[in-house]
Amino acid sequence: MASVHTSAREEAGGAVAGPKGPGGPGGPLEPPERPIAWSMLSRALSVPLILGLVCFLPAVIAAQPGSGVRDTAYWLQLVLTCYAGARLATMILSTRRRLLQGVFWMFVYIAMGVAPFAQVVIGQTPTPMVGPRQDLVTAIAMILVGCAAYDLGALLASRRPLRRRTPSARGSGGGPAVAHPVRLRLLVVLAFAASAFYVLKLGGPAVFFTSRQEINETVAASGVVTEGSNVGSAFIKGFGQVPALLALLFYTRRLATSYRARRTPSTVLVWVALAGLNLVVNNPISNARYWFLTVLMAFVFTAMPSSAAVYRTVLATGVVGALVVFPYADKFRYDDEGQRPAQSASVFEPLVTKDYDQMVMFANTISWVDTRGHTYGRQLAGSGLFFVPRAVWSGKPEDTGVRVGQWMGLRMTNLSAPVWTEFWVDFGATGMIGGMALIGYASARTDRRYALAVTRAGPGPGSVLAIAAPLIAGYTFILLRGPLLQAAGKLAIAALLLLAVATFREQRAARRR
Repeated sequence: MASVHTSAREEAGGAVAGPKGPGGPGGPLEPPERPIAWSMLSRALSVPLILGLVCFLPAVIAAQPGSGVRDTAYWLQLVLTCYAGARLATMILSTRRRLLQGVFWMFVYIAMGVAPFAQVVIGQTPTPMVGPRQDLVTAIAMILVGCAAYDLGALLASRRPLRRRTPSARGSGGGPAVAHPVRLRLLVVLAFAASAFYVLKLGGPAVFFTSRQEINETVAASGVVTEGSNVGSAFIKGFGQVPALLALLFYTRRLATSYRARRTPSTVLVWVALAGLNLVVNNPISNARYWFLTVLMAFVFTAMPSSAAVYRTVLATGVVGALVVFPYADKFRYDDEGQRPAQSASVFEPLVTKDYDQMVMFANTISWVDTRGHTYGRQLAGSGLFFVPRAVWSGKPEDTGVRVGQWMGLRMTNLSAPVWTEFWVDFGATGMIGGMALIGYASARTDRRYALAVTRAGPGPGSVLAIAAPLIAGYTFILLRGPLLQAAGKLAIAALLLLAVATFREQRAARRR
């Protein structure tokens, strides 16, 4: 692992002599620009990358045989695909790493652009569309408007300068959040204890190398799932997996950025033990593909926080992986008897038969809202209060995807509900535009803060933001796919643990490194 902070002295010096904005110390801060050589490389890569994402791939899909109609939905979907491709190319070629924005546009390009475009061309969808064709046109148009609102929010964030967070003279707080050494050790203890309970509750480590179906059946048989409520199983899974992942990320960052940590045997041994623990509870065999993607992306961006090559590679290869590998990555979802063999005559066939139902589910949600009306915050309240058992809140809303699936009369209701639909269900077009603009603003601000946190001017190996941003970037796929009620549990546990570990007394924390 390449060292970013080679000594505590360099860390302290970097924190004091960080980049100065126009206002000098304490003034606006910006991440350093890339050198001229990288700018020249960006120009060399820009033409083939933009042509590939914006022109070549959509053209190949458009040439596929199928029964799709080239109507308004077709042309709107083509515009959305090209728009998302252009924005993704911009993220890849940017002179600054924009973690959250890059992952957002990668998701939009794949799940809202390429896959739905293939479905429109071929004339098949993973989930049946029960409403009129006009609802699909409305869904595509609203996705476009939501993406534009996201860009507007990001633009507004870029116009607001960042301010240096400096600790108070007494050292009582005010600086950037860093991991308190004692609390970090307690997090490690919690990780091993909670994961051990999780493993023993499910019958031992062997069950984690069978299938997700076996895991779900074991959880159901353990008695933690009550009728009509999955809060118990969500907490067991969440605390069995999230603390282990966070502890691994914190120790990975310490090893990647601190020469002293790499020469400390106890730190290395703890990292090895945490890595082994995560291989059991967070492996790709017994976990959902989206969760393992979160684990993988968070680990890669934490281990190599300053590598522009890694950032570009993840975004570029992520498109290929999502189109080719991801549809077949559920091999371990079922046991041998329930395994569904993957058969495909075309590389685009999996895009119309499985996984990518986000656009058609938005259209179905529009049809559902037309018959039931908006819920005016009720669905989002249910997601925010996910931890309240249904025995206490008898009228607690179901997942948005589940409610729409039940209305459609489907037996399998594990359906997506993209974040666009969550805003639409509660507040309509106005709420969706405002919500997406807010997400864009928060993403851009976080990206800029993260870019500073991983430099020498940042808080050092203990930076909480350097852990939180990669974790959120990986989890973005789950949040954007939805439903939010399913995604809220692990996110809330991670936020709670990060707050518990964090301290703003930067000077004292630095002396303990």
